[in-house]
Amino acid sequence: MAILPRVTIRPVEKKLSNMLEKFGIHPLLAKLLASRGIKDINQVQYEWISLIPPNYLNQANKAARHLADAITKSEKILIVADYDCDGATACAVGIRALRAMGANVDFIVPNRFKNGYGLSIDIVEQILSNKLSKPDIILTVDNGISSIDGIEYANKNNIQVIVTDHHLPGIKLPNALSIVNPNHPNCNFPSKNLSGVGVIFYLMIELRAEMRRRKIYRNNTGPKLNELVDLVALGTIADMVKLDANNRLLVTQGLNRIRNGCAQPGIKALFKVANKQTNNADSSSLGFYIAPRLNAAGRLYDMSLGILCLITDNYDEALKISTELDNINKCRRCIENKMNEEALSDIADYEFEGKNTICIYNEKWHTGIVGLVASKLKERFWKPTIVFADSENNEIRGSARSVMDLNIKDILDIIAKNHPNIIKQFGGHAMAAGLTINSNNYFEFTEIFENVVKTITSNSKITPTIETDGSLKTEYINLDISRLLKKQVWGSGFPSPIFIDSFKVISQKTIKDTHKKLILMREKMKFDAIWFNHTEYLPENIKATYRIDENIWDGKSNLQLLLEHIYTI
Repeated sequence: MAILPRVTIRPVEKKLSNMLEKFGIHPLLAKLLASRGIKDINQVQYEWISLIPPNYLNQANKAARHLADAITKSEKILIVADYDCDGATACAVGIRALRAMGANVDFIVPNRFKNGYGLSIDIVEQILSNKLSKPDIILTVDNGISSIDGIEYANKNNIQVIVTDHHLPGIKLPNALSIVNPNHPNCNFPSKNLSGVGVIFYLMIELRAEMRRRKIYRNNTGPKLNELVDLVALGTIADMVKLDANNRLLVTQGLNRIRNGCAQPGIKALFKVANKQTNNADSSSLGFYIAPRLNAAGRLYDMSLGILCLITDNYDEALKISTELDNINKCRRCIENKMNEEALSDIADYEFEGKNTICIYNEKWHTGIVGLVASKLKERFWKPTIVFADSENNEIRGSARSVMDLNIKDILDIIAKNHPNIIKQFGGHAMAAGLTINSNNYFEFTEIFENVVKTITSNSKITPTIETDGSLKTEYINLDISRLLKKQVWGSGFPSPIFIDSFKVISQKTIKDTHKKLILMREKMKFDAIWFNHTEYLPENIKATYRIDENIWDGKSNLQLLLEHIYTI
């Protein structure tokens, strides 16, 4: 049974919201910003001049010098990318920027099923198998910080490696030419939340500065790297990194380019196949419509296809690739739906009610989809969840998702240290991680995982909480306010507004056997509403958490409430 979250209301410091209002910010928006920690008007002025300078990023200058040397000597540079949307956009930024600066550069992306994650020995051997295209330098994007063995193997074969990554490093660091990572222990970069594409974007800015210092470019000349910020925005939103002020600046600038019709042909084409308008682009359209179509390639096929979509300058070619990506995404949806149904069926037979974790395995499941299933289960049952599927060599590969205040990477680290033979490899973030174990260790692992979480939580039940913005005045429930909110950048760490109010249900009907379409009344005003993925019959009086949204259908706009959680009164 799904758990209804406990509702809280974000506190608002009236002094801060009043200050923001004095700068001309709408009273509702001022309240929303103040409740999200905005204390200064400069924190919401997203101009390029406010971007944190690249010289704060440890070893960026060193990496830029090596890349500038490689360009000057016409050496071969090979980008090794990750197979998710952040990795694809990071690769596209690297390819476009380096080629614009005269580099001889190509890319390779590991296949999720054949090679696994990152710059592995297997990938280096694949690179070495083509002697004619052996690179002088490997440049990793959105990976590399944990590629100890792969980088050592590259070094032995006279290939130097520059690492750009944002993932948390382990105790041991790779023996790379330079490591550009805001989470490097010696890095004092003020924002630790850069995505992989954000890191390579910063390095390309520093590389252009190095080319200017060498008089290859005059001051303020060289490639216009701001033209790549739409890619940065997409990767940043897709990877769900915390949207601190610096990331909000990058996303705002990227969305501005998309809305103004200046996006890369591939991004324009992806909007086209998703049936979304670029002039109405926002964080959610990137996260829910564009990113999944790119990610589908890495989940089911080969992310090279997604990267080719992002680096082509030909719109017709981009549209052709985007159509293929859209078809792969439809296939992904079908597989995911089937796996979700099977997972819920398995859980019905799984004695987890008194447990602190969920751990399930099905040998028939698709390893590229297990992360999506883990996310759904975590949201439904609010427990740290790991979903496993078969890999190779009697190994199973798992995708882990966690809840607030339980760092899943730290949990796996504890298991790895105390039980060194259980986990073969792992990596990730606080809320999401991946791991590989031997199939015959599965039951032992699930027991250890449960016990570690039980110890951390002192065996207390983890209660989900939804933080809302309280009641919304009925006078603010309109299209103008919906459009005002849509223009803002919302996302991880800077959540989009969600309100809670009581309504009377005037009518309700199920559509497509999946969703609930309603007309609600509050203070004598009627509102269209929809409750996605729910068909339960509702009583006459309800309390609901909801968002306001502009629904555009057949060229017409109307306001719609997006219901999230329903509480009976």
